[in-house]
Amino acid sequence: MSWLKRERTAIKPRAKPAPRSEVPEGLWTKCDGCGEALFQTVLEENLWTCPHCSHHFRVPARTYLGFLADPGSFAERFADLEAGDPLQFRDAKMKYPDRLRHAQRETGMKDAALTGVATVGGKPVSLTLMDFFFMGGSMGSVVGEKVARSIEVALAERRALIIVSATGGARMQEGILSLMQMAKTAALLARLQDERLPFLSILTDPSTAGVLASYASLGDVILAEPKALVGFAGARVIRQTIGEDLPEGFQRAEFVLEKGFVDRIVHRKQMRDEAARLLEFFWRSTRGFAPRGGVSPHTPNPELPAVDGRTGPDPTTTR
Repeated sequence: MSWLKRERTAIKPRAKPAPRSEVPEGLWTKCDGCGEALFQTVLEENLWTCPHCSHHFRVPARTYLGFLADPGSFAERFADLEAGDPLQFRDAKMKYPDRLRHAQRETGMKDAALTGVATVGGKPVSLTLMDFFFMGGSMGSVVGEKVARSIEVALAERRALIIVSATGGARMQEGILSLMQMAKTAALLARLQDERLPFLSILTDPSTAGVLASYASLGDVILAEPKALVGFAGARVIRQTIGEDLPEGFQRAEFVLEKGFVDRIVHRKQMRDEAARLLEFFWRSTRGFAPRGGVSPHTPNPELPAVDGRTGPDPTTTR
């Protein structure tokens, strides 16, 4: 009987799936704060902050420069500084010079800081912005030297100083040569205070370790972006050291604001206006950043001589 026999049928070819609509890469970004998928143009319009939860994305130094300085006012200085390899350091994967070259290719920068002069709210400033995407924004001899020269520019040209920190701390590949930048920059900031020139320190996520322990915490006014990580040692190290659980939100900007370490938390959209208001206050109180003895001429000079008794540029940096 035919119903007991299996009829052989040809194998039908599988239907082709409907073509997918290809979504180009880079159009959407997932928010690390709320998990929302955000259109990249929306993020750019909001200065790379989430319109739903106000999460502040990390951005390169040149991008942040556009958020802070007056349009078209920035002139870069000391762009040719590059780190040497005084310790002949090699980690588990590659030599230090190879790491530097890799970071330079990835970011288009010579090191983890962008330095120059600009205006903010029409007031003259000497500006340094750190770039977390260059080896975690680590401070080596070049970053320390750029910060030092930025302070020297402020001293010589009677400018305010603004430093935007985005860093994991000192650079281990340069050892003690990296740590000595803490003392060098702090000493110059003391001269800046003596000359009655203001220093605004802006802390973005993250601002930690040796940078926070030196110039980042020495501002006349310290501003922080919302929920930025601000601290010296890591939370895990602290927890293991004290043997206790840490409070919720530990080392975030809101927590350190309550403890008096930060003066104000400012949304990125308001950062330029806030910095401009503070500079206006200092400008009026110091009569245009003038020294006590009277007004000094404004004489820009890209190649500054030593103004603090230093014998020249840091020997661990090269041109």
